[in-house]
Amino acid sequence: MDLPKILGRNVRDARRRAGLSQEQLAFEADMKRSYVSDLERGTRNPSLKAIGRLAAALGVEPPELLRE
Repeated sequence: MDLPKILGRNVRDARRRAGLSQEQLAFEADMKRSYVSDLERGTRNPSLKAIGRLAAALGVEPPELLRE
């Protein structure tokens, strides 16, 4: 199980469902767009705090971002 890849896929899918660009999501989650991009590609290991901020910005519960 490659958790960064799973998280990245789920963030991208949730972002697209919400109709947000990476830049809009980054703004809502108080992150840099490049960080969101890295997360979606699975090249970053985010903190629990970052996962919580992403989930809040996307309107989902944090566990939803970690589901396979």
